[in-house]
Amino acid sequence: MASDSTDSYPGKLIAVEGLDGSGKSTQIYLVKRWLQSKRVKVFFTEWNSSALVKAATKRGKTEHTLRPTTFSLIHATDFADRYERQIRPLLRAGYVVLCDRYVFTAYARDRARGVDADWVAGLYDYAIKPDITFYFRVPLEVSLNRILSGRPELGYFEAGLDMGWTFDPYESFRIFQGKVFEVYESLIERENFTVIDAEGAIPAQQKIVRKHIKNHIELDGYKLPYMPRLPLELAFDEDRVEDMADL
Repeated sequence: MASDSTDSYPGKLIAVEGLDGSGKSTQIYLVKRWLQSKRVKVFFTEWNSSALVKAATKRGKTEHTLRPTTFSLIHATDFADRYERQIRPLLRAGYVVLCDRYVFTAYARDRARGVDADWVAGLYDYAIKPDITFYFRVPLEVSLNRILSGRPELGYFEAGLDMGWTFDPYESFRIFQGKVFEVYESLIERENFTVIDAEGAIPAQQKIVRKHIKNHIELDGYKLPYMPRLPLELAFDEDRVEDMADL
């Protein structure tokens, strides 16, 4: 990971990582709504959402023409576009930027597909280090059950069928996610992940996440000068007195 940090920017960067089915997207969405309810200047961005590469990615997935290195470069392009157009400008503008997946997703998925680790790291060496990276840690079997119970079928690349480990999409997905899990676990200390037990209840996880954010970021310094009152439903019941009192 690059040695640069958000210390040189007025904004703050919070990222979430985890296996598919870890619940990280739900948690970062709740963080977004919570910060909005506190009038914090917040911006949200997610992995693989740049319009710049959307058509190429869709075509490659449909025609099954993407190879591991090509896949890696497409995601690197997606990230670079969002980084230059969204992440860095908003940090410069003093926003709290929330990222549903950051460069660590590339580290995990590309390495799981056999792409050289140093090469992948080099693609993202310009990216600043997040102020907080939450890693929603969940046992592989729990993650698999959550994903497989809610989907009638898995996508070709989602299942890792492009790697040729097996023709069974569910077994391939299990193998792929297992490799991704191993990489994530190896990054915990090196990248200073804040580990969250993703087996817990959603409100309990969110309470831990909010407490950590409040302990590490002075949110009052990122508030908008004025914002109309928002509905109390944006906060959990146990948070309402504390978190809505200053609105």
